[in-house]
Amino acid sequence: MRPMFEPVAYAPAYWRVSEAIRARILRRELVEGQPLPTETELARQFEVNRSTVREALRKLESNGLLGRRRGGKRLYVTLPTRESVGGGLSQALALHRARVVDVWEALQAVQPGIAAAAAERRSDEALLHLEAAALRFAGRKAHSEFAVIDVAAYFDALGEASGNAVFMLLNEPLLRLLKPSLAIIIDRVPQARSRIESAQKEITAAVAARDAAAASVWMTRHVRDFRRGYEVAGIPLSTEVSQDTDASAGGVS
Repeated sequence: MRPMFEPVAYAPAYWRVSEAIRARILRRELVEGQPLPTETELARQFEVNRSTVREALRKLESNGLLGRRRGGKRLYVTLPTRESVGGGLSQALALHRARVVDVWEALQAVQPGIAAAAAERRSDEALLHLEAAALRFAGRKAHSEFAVIDVAAYFDALGEASGNAVFMLLNEPLLRLLKPSLAIIIDRVPQARSRIESAQKEITAAVAARDAAAASVWMTRHVRDFRRGYEVAGIPLSTEVSQDTDASAGGVS
């Protein structure tokens, strides 16, 4: 009879070294900006050869936990950026064949809460950033690609204003997956720009007034508008999403 489980494989030395360093970073025993010892010193401490250390460090660097300063060779502890986290998650969602409707439902579930939190917690500086993002979109009459960048910047500014790190990280992959279809909506639906501009104006006013309920209501309406935009633009909700920000290659047509 074939056994249910296979013998546990012995973990390679580089993996054990990388996991030991990763654990120290996650426990905040190694903090952002702190330099790591040299490869030679790490090899001495771990009692392995330098090539093993080099492979372990390469793994941590690719995961965004280590980085080099411009022109330097020394490795420092870094925090993964929102872009790197969002890029990995949006890629995974695309590979798992997430659909336009899935992204829309996630936006509907998350964005009203972000808007409400922004209204409750925003600083004066965060409000200025939000107002500037809304003004950029309102003044943008050029290609839809740039308009989409401005829409994403507005959502990012709301996330920042919320003061919630989870909201900020959630925004990144959702916006990456929204961009291709949103570019098509802006191109094909004549009133799309004016409706987005109007919604941003109302949400910004609610955030400025610290009116969480109004911010949530207006964001709910704003996200619902996206669904109507898909229908008018002829984008089936069952369309699989893509990370491609080029509307012509965005997985929708």
